[in-house]
Amino acid sequence: METKKWLVENVNLSFPQIKEAAMWIRENEVVAFPTETVYGLGANAYSYEAVAKIFQAKGRPSDNPLIVHIAKMEQLQPLVQDIPEHANKLINAFWPGPLTLVLNKGEGIAENVTAGLSTVAVRMPDHPVALAIIAEANLPIAAPSANVSGKPSPTTAAHVFDDLNGKIAGIVDGGATGVGVESTVLDCTTEIPMILRPGGVTKEQLEEVIGPVSVDPALEEDGQAPKSPGLKYKHYAPKAKLFLVEGNPLFLQQQVLAEKAKGKKVGILTTVENQVEYEADVILPCGSVKDLSSVAQHLYEVLRKFDEYDLDIIFSETFPEEGVGKAIMNRLTKAAGGDVVKCKI
Repeated sequence: METKKWLVENVNLSFPQIKEAAMWIRENEVVAFPTETVYGLGANAYSYEAVAKIFQAKGRPSDNPLIVHIAKMEQLQPLVQDIPEHANKLINAFWPGPLTLVLNKGEGIAENVTAGLSTVAVRMPDHPVALAIIAEANLPIAAPSANVSGKPSPTTAAHVFDDLNGKIAGIVDGGATGVGVESTVLDCTTEIPMILRPGGVTKEQLEEVIGPVSVDPALEEDGQAPKSPGLKYKHYAPKAKLFLVEGNPLFLQQQVLAEKAKGKKVGILTTVENQVEYEADVILPCGSVKDLSSVAQHLYEVLRKFDEYDLDIIFSETFPEEGVGKAIMNRLTKAAGGDVVKCKI
């Protein structure tokens, strides 16, 4: 299959690129497009056949549910049975935006979108290209991240092309994404809404609107199976083995030297503030520790960049788990397979 590419700038609904991409989605093909978080791989959420193409292209296990994207509130009603009051408050506060709500499933949605669950995850993206394509297609679009399963999520059209060229119908290039990590997923079917995946909207922001919010124990405890779309299996990993390092730069540098002594080629994921503290084969800063949103924005880009250097091992600094730092550390922990080197002093 030849993967077509469309470049879209200064989005207008009348753009032929938007119309063609939407037409292909209506015809049950799979098309990648940008959202404000990462690039999504979209298909008709009402078609089992179309959704199956997402799983095939990504190599994603079929028991891993997908998030459905909408462009207007009228598209939400057929997807869900009811919308609790707290969900309405969150919709008014954060949609369009990087917040996914898990609600009781309505009729008509393809069974493989929800992996047979009685709930469906829905969000309204805050990106003009995504909204234009969904509106033009005039149907809800199931869309996980547009990458091969297990690899870092794509934040540019080039990332998508590297992973999925020849496997999907087309890619809409709307430039680099903004937030950089996926949406927050909040289960609204529980008595106290529960965060299943931290993301672009923080726990603190949610609680300002609806009061107490709980966190899925799987995010806090090893061995628990997460319930969120996109977190059931190892994700976000570069080719080289990644370790998180809890300790100061001197301790991290000691880990590097120990591996270098074994003949290993070593990389370091750090911040602009700390990059001068290290010596290694490759040192890549990922934003500023003073602005964790910049770390989130560049995280996947940097994880992918390491793949260009044929490294044996990567050591990453850790980040404060406050605000969007919770999402950053969630993704890094998944990318490292939970492997952490801790300073014992």
